[in-house]
Amino acid sequence: MRISYKKLWIRLIEKEISPAKLRKDLNIATGTMTKLRKNEEVALSVLLRICEYLDCNIGDICDAIKSNHDW
Repeated sequence: MRISYKKLWIRLIEKEISPAKLRKDLNIATGTMTKLRKNEEVALSVLLRICEYLDCNIGDICDAIKSNHDW
């Protein structure tokens, strides 16, 4: 399985929040933002902070995607 944050980017656009504002408001490290952009795993605590900020559930900002290599 791999993770996709496509829903996060869509939600930010809908709420007219830039990724830079999200990063600044939540004090998210630039490396973590890079991981989010690359659909890499980030700490659950970061995802929960984002959810609180956007007033949503974790499933509203990310998806687990089955990869071809999953058994």
